[in-house]
Amino acid sequence: MPAAPLIAVKRVYDPPDAADGLRVLVDRLWPRGLSKDAAAVDEWAKAVAPSAALRQWLHADPGRWPEFPARYRAELAEPGPAAALRSLRAAAAQGKVTLLYGTRDEKRNHALVLRDVLLAVKT
Repeated sequence: MPAAPLIAVKRVYDPPDAADGLRVLVDRLWPRGLSKDAAAVDEWAKAVAPSAALRQWLHADPGRWPEFPARYRAELAEPGPAAALRSLRAAAAQGKVTLLYGTRDEKRNHALVLRDVLLAVKT
């Protein structure tokens, strides 16, 4: 049985670390005020970011968070995001992947949901 992939989640504004492995930005928009050099992003996976409509829906009322993961998972099942998920899973099978996000909320953000989706065992 292969080892479970190692997928970390980190704010893109935190300093890069050699232990991050492949650094993948999973936001649709580039983080405000951050240069590409400072971000040290290896890949920018816009296809797995929440849609603008879903992001705006959540930002309009943060109390909607409990419903957000289900809506986001539904978006991730669509063909474009699903293909990008397969690519991220393949990268994680080769070594550590760190999903980078820009929001300040470290406990409720889409990168945590994405990590759970990537780690879910496919049957």
